[in-house]
Amino acid sequence: MLAGVIYALVAGLARWGLWPRFLPWLPSACALAFSAALGYGLLAGFEVPVRRACVMVAMVLLWRLRFRHLGVVWPLLLSFNAVLIFEPLVTLQPGFWLSFAAVGILILIFSGRLGAWSWWQSWTRAQWLIAVGLLPILLALNLPISLSGPFANLLAVPWVSVIVLPPALLGTLLLPVPVVGEGLLWLAGGALQGLFVFLGAAAAALPAWLPSAVPVWAWWLSLLGALLLLLPKGVPLRPLGWPLLLLCVFPPLESVPEGQVDVLQLDVGQGLAILLRTRNHTLLYDAGPRFGEFDIGQRVVVPAMRKAGVRHLDLMLISHSDADHAGGAAAVHQAFPVARVLGGELARLAPQLDARLCESGARWEWDGVVFSTWRWEQGPDGNPASCILSVDARGERLLLAGDIDVHAERAAIDSGFDLRAHWLQSPHHGSRTSSSKAFLRAVAPVGVLISRGRNNAFGHPHPLVMARYRGLGIASYDSAELGAVRLQLGTFGTPQAERAQRRFWRD
Repeated sequence: MLAGVIYALVAGLARWGLWPRFLPWLPSACALAFSAALGYGLLAGFEVPVRRACVMVAMVLLWRLRFRHLGVVWPLLLSFNAVLIFEPLVTLQPGFWLSFAAVGILILIFSGRLGAWSWWQSWTRAQWLIAVGLLPILLALNLPISLSGPFANLLAVPWVSVIVLPPALLGTLLLPVPVVGEGLLWLAGGALQGLFVFLGAAAAALPAWLPSAVPVWAWWLSLLGALLLLLPKGVPLRPLGWPLLLLCVFPPLESVPEGQVDVLQLDVGQGLAILLRTRNHTLLYDAGPRFGEFDIGQRVVVPAMRKAGVRHLDLMLISHSDADHAGGAAAVHQAFPVARVLGGELARLAPQLDARLCESGARWEWDGVVFSTWRWEQGPDGNPASCILSVDARGERLLLAGDIDVHAERAAIDSGFDLRAHWLQSPHHGSRTSSSKAFLRAVAPVGVLISRGRNNAFGHPHPLVMARYRGLGIASYDSAELGAVRLQLGTFGTPQAERAQRRFWRD
């Protein structure tokens, strides 16, 4: 925008005869315009949208110097390739795809149109059509859909372009001048603060929404729907775009078969969160860590549950109150309706959870799957108080043990609770104070699911425990190595890593 303003200013001065005759106006206009774009890019930090704009400005000005019309598609393609050549890993940034896609959408909706739209029609239609066109891309990048985005952009883009940027740029240039530079920056800051207040109110009124995971075939159909809606009126099949686009907003969900459990151990670092879904019910065992303002429940657990199509929780079971297991519970409770909350200990759980104490011997059945719990009622608080959950799906069993130690393990063995399971969640992340030989023999698992942070300060899992697993022929599935781990309980299959291969840039 700044480059365009400067180019138009020089061209206007030349047209009115106010530009020096000994100085060719076109090369001067192009040079000044590109210098302005480059200078603004340096001030703005050269993020992806700025780099794209600078390359596009350079291409257009270069062709203008040759008295040729370049069009709009070639600058976009050239800038796309130029950004990739200079920084190939920029493809990992969502802003790269969103920036180029938004410009491509504008080119598509404004190129080759018959008749003219008023400035107000152009502006409003641009915002809505960009929102429609970016829907499939936002879902592919696993980003939330902002319902307030089109409304916010109607004000935010001209506000920043006309009211915030000019005094900010002038203020930066005039900082050496007493009072003037600081005053302009103060005006820009006040205008920006007012905009933030408006955006906050808009986001609160229409919060962002992350739909469920979309099957690949549904995503391609929704992309086709978005492209149809971007075409001019009168194009055949254009009305078909709306039902196709709705596939990405309300995707068809794969239901869990009767008698089976979809088990997902989330990659939450040094903590634990396991999502269990039967055909009609959902249970969350622990909710991930929270340390200070860093809440894994909000950042990982809630988005993963939404992506899995979870609408509500029938039960949230918090094994015990340590922050690495219970820290994210409040965020989950705020994001979803939760019918019931149980905990191995209640003293340190958030009051809004309204949790009840886990009881030994409790047993219930959901969709042909049997659940039962055990807790060391005479044991001390902390790790030994963890509530154990046993899940039996068509004879295949899973045992979730929280952070129980060897003393709680012995108490569980002596209690007569049926510990046998094909799959065991490694107690206390594989700590040396857990996974005793007696406990492992009582459970007799074929594999353990380990949830821990890579290079964690606690040294989990302990080498002696890993050697014990190997000695008993127990396979291990480690979240620090595999990421999230999924198990279809009731099929007698093997756990699958959600991240099955090493990223190419790590090689």
